[in-house]
Amino acid sequence: MPAYSKTSLSLFAFAMLGLLFGACQSSSKKDTADTETAATDSVKEHSLSEPLVRDIYTADPSAHVFDGKIYIYPSHDIDAGVKEDDEGAHFAMNDYHILSMDSINGNVTDQGIGLSIKDIPWAGRQLWAPDAAYKNGTYYLYFPVKDKQDIFRIGVATSKSPSGPFKAEPKPIEGSYSIDPAVFTDSDGKSYMYFGGIWGGQLQRWITGKFDPNGSKTDLKKDNEPALSAKVARLSNDMLHFDEPARDVKIVDKDGKPLLGGDHDRRFFEGSWMHKYNGKYYFSYSTGDTHYLAYAVGDSPYGPFTYQGVIMNPVKGWTTHHSIVDVNGKWYIFYHDTELSGKTHLRNIKVTELKRNPDGTIQTIEPYSN
Repeated sequence: MPAYSKTSLSLFAFAMLGLLFGACQSSSKKDTADTETAATDSVKEHSLSEPLVRDIYTADPSAHVFDGKIYIYPSHDIDAGVKEDDEGAHFAMNDYHILSMDSINGNVTDQGIGLSIKDIPWAGRQLWAPDAAYKNGTYYLYFPVKDKQDIFRIGVATSKSPSGPFKAEPKPIEGSYSIDPAVFTDSDGKSYMYFGGIWGGQLQRWITGKFDPNGSKTDLKKDNEPALSAKVARLSNDMLHFDEPARDVKIVDKDGKPLLGGDHDRRFFEGSWMHKYNGKYYFSYSTGDTHYLAYAVGDSPYGPFTYQGVIMNPVKGWTTHHSIVDVNGKWYIFYHDTELSGKTHLRNIKVTELKRNPDGTIQTIEPYSN
């Protein structure tokens, strides 16, 4: 066996380590590329549902039945060339295309642009997930957008037609903040807005009731304390204002204990939706960083809501922002994934049936099959 000095052995070992590291890196990149390609192919071949539209990218579908027709109010994803960051700057949407369908399996009609960021007097950038409502002979479009100070607020626009065009009010709704408005009108005619989103949605920066520009970018980081949750406020009769200060949406476990910050598979992150079934209030939401679409049930639109389970397992892409609607006696869920692009900021909307068990619990949906 040749004799090596300690120095030459060290150099040899270092060189070998370098070669091994380079090989591993190369292999890792190849494996990652292969995995991404396989994942994309898997979505194309085994998706539960097909994209509803293919000529534009759409996400965050808010579906409603107005005048016997299905109207969908989605975000309009674009490739704006904005550098990706962990607060979502690359989600640089600037208008809404309103879609309609005569039936679930029918053709989808693009009704054109219902509202553009240039027509919102107070808007700065990033026109994110909207919702719509109807009352008093008027259609209302609720939207989050960053103001001139780069703070997310929620605005409202009105139209006499569900397809728009919508005219924005000159100022955001007083007392509103963060993202993802979802408006629910109860059987007694009262309407409520649920809203809020962590991380890029800035909800965590409103903990004190005032916006903290230097607040945490993600969450409270307090895993053993009640999780930061969505907000809810009753709307005024004219649907243009809050009738009260926003309050927390309380989500608890089956022992009545609040879900904790570290419970990432069950806690709220963003994407609220409310629907009512057999007298019970179903609050559904995305868990965000774990990508589950979860739900909790309560006896009041204010809650508390008891966690029940998962509506939909993770989709390809980021969160599962959704809506749930009754169409001719059957329930459907509208959602999105990234089948068409494979990129998280260029998504496509889909729809599938929502099924329940006899006790009212929702059967978990698998968005893909093997």
